Amino acid sequence: MFKNIVEFKNFQLNRKINSKKLYRILSSLKHQNNNNLLKSLSKSYNYSFKKKILNKFRKEKTFKIIGMGGSILGAEAIYSFLKCKKKFYFINNLQNDLRLDKKTKSINIIISKSGNTLETISNINLYLKKKDKNIIITEKKNNYLFKLANKLKCEIIEHNNFIGGRYSVLSEVGMVPAVLMGFDEKKFKQYDNLIKNKYFINKLVQNVGCLIHLCKNKQNSIILNYDEYSDNFFKWYQQLVAESLGKKSKGIFPIISTMPKDNHSLMQYFLDGPKKNFYTFFSINEKKSPILNNKNLLLNQKKLYNKKIIQIINAQKIATENVFLKKNIPFRSFTINQRSEKTLGALFSFFILETILLGKALNLNPFDQPAVELIKTETKKLF
Repeated sequence: MFKNIVEFKNFQLNRKINSKKLYRILSSLKHQNNNNLLKSLSKSYNYSFKKKILNKFRKEKTFKIIGMGGSILGAEAIYSFLKCKKKFYFINNLQNDLRLDKKTKSINIIISKSGNTLETISNINLYLKKKDKNIIITEKKNNYLFKLANKLKCEIIEHNNFIGGRYSVLSEVGMVPAVLMGFDEKKFKQYDNLIKNKYFINKLVQNVGCLIHLCKNKQNSIILNYDEYSDNFFKWYQQLVAESLGKKSKGIFPIISTMPKDNHSLMQYFLDGPKKNFYTFFSINEKKSPILNNKNLLLNQKKLYNKKIIQIINAQKIATENVFLKKNIPFRSFTINQRSEKTLGALFSFFILETILLGKALNLNPFDQPAVELIKTETKKLF
């Protein structure tokens, strides 16, 4: 199944990877019936909302999602990757330049696990209007958002406390927005099939084994992204990896490079700079793509006649991979064959499992973020 929708080429290393420990770790995860985080990836996960509640909002035309980090990155990834046609605005930082007509009515989806996120509270103050309808996703505790929801008498959806923000994309946090975008939340849930698939398991474990070996000398993970609609997906991935593994002077530094644009800025450094990086190529075989206008091409560019933009992009990707091979630069490659909920759900599951396995193998806790809490504490002192 994974093989049909994702063509995956692993790192080519000049050594054999011992994967026995990784298979044991993965096996123990699979048999942890109480692992609620992994349950959120599964079709058996019980949502804290009913679709009937969301149906009354689905016909609305304008939505604002207000949140920070893992509370919003997954929804933004879904929106972009699947090319949603509805109007969704993502308020995910301070100093947003969002200008809506004063007459525009919005559905606000406000998300914060703790319910006390400073930036989210600040943006609520700026962007909530009396005529708007609101959905609040937070823990059912005595926090700011829970109190606000009761005051506004709006819908409250519980953010389960056992799922951290960066792992929450297939829980209420990502699936409530996905349903309102018009997608089928069930199709995202590919974990049950993947975890039983030998091809998927072998690729996952071998891939993690290669990453562990590479991490000994290289910490920079450069994502060479050839699909602009996947930029937000890799921002989600960036947080997942950096926040889960950046501990005890260990970890991976994920950097997103937009291709083929960066051929003309960063590629010289990638090819001939310090050998501290490993790379992930990512592209999608789009069926629909603009075709070059032959009338606007001179005869010396006849080779471009009738070429689709996607053909040019894919040629550049393959050429770059060939150069990387010749220069012995480590890389892996993902080629996506269909843009769908099913594909995106499989990718979410792959990278979540990859991150958890890496954390366990490196003797790190992939679920906490102790250093981030220092900034929150220090900020509170200034107020």
